[in-house]
Amino acid sequence: MEIVTKIAPLCLAIIMFSLGLGLTINDFLRVIKYPKNFLVGFICQVILLPIIAFILINLITLTPEIALGVMIIAAAPGGVTSNVLTKFANGDVALSISLTAIVSLISIATVPFIVFHSANFLEIEILKEIAMSSIATKMFFVVTVPVLLGMIIRKLKQDLVMAYESLFQKISIILFLIVFTAIWVEEWGEIMSYIKTAGLISIILNITMIIIGFYVAKFLVSGIAQRKSISLECGLQNGTLAVYVATQLFDQKVYLFPTAAYALIMFVTSIFFVLLVRKIN
Repeated sequence: MEIVTKIAPLCLAIIMFSLGLGLTINDFLRVIKYPKNFLVGFICQVILLPIIAFILINLITLTPEIALGVMIIAAAPGGVTSNVLTKFANGDVALSISLTAIVSLISIATVPFIVFHSANFLEIEILKEIAMSSIATKMFFVVTVPVLLGMIIRKLKQDLVMAYESLFQKISIILFLIVFTAIWVEEWGEIMSYIKTAGLISIILNITMIIIGFYVAKFLVSGIAQRKSISLECGLQNGTLAVYVATQLFDQKVYLFPTAAYALIMFVTSIFFVLLVRKIN
């Protein structure tokens, strides 16, 4: 896990910087202009997703470490990948970007809250001497600060940033893949010993949230493009952030395995979902 521990914070900061490069103040003002669409997506991702994960870890027999690993990935916000796949699905990209941006920014509060309370419920002691406020502060510097820097640079060099926007998105996805390739390569033997339980709950959680996001949005948001966007936001999590949080709190690599399984599964299910819905108008 040594390589992952060293590269995850840097990769996460670069990914969040790339997210900031794609944002403008209008992305945040859009939330005020179309509050209903955003609120439905927000509730699905920030509230329903952890609740569904919590229900599943109580229904499926898991070790406490795997169960907490599931809660860590469930607490993570959506990633840049959701914005890219929303575009391919002919979904509402602006809504996707707004959800990713705002949920990512508030994740410095929501992620520690969910993870620490889940650890208490599962009776797992966080051995590293780190408080909820401390992990929130660390997340602020690798999540919020890079996003704000990216937004500032976009404001100052808009033409240059827009010319290379797709390149920045590709770099983010490549960095994401590097982190998870490193996990699978470094911990192949141990991951395979846990893959049955970690993989099972990951695929159930992922597919459940894609379906819930799609059908909750069906009854509450303005159109099919918004349904696609919310569904993908619910199914695609920022795995790099989950890895960062897990490695900051624990030395044991077992907490990473649900995230490693989820990251692999979410790409497959989300691409299948995009191919299924992209022509639906």
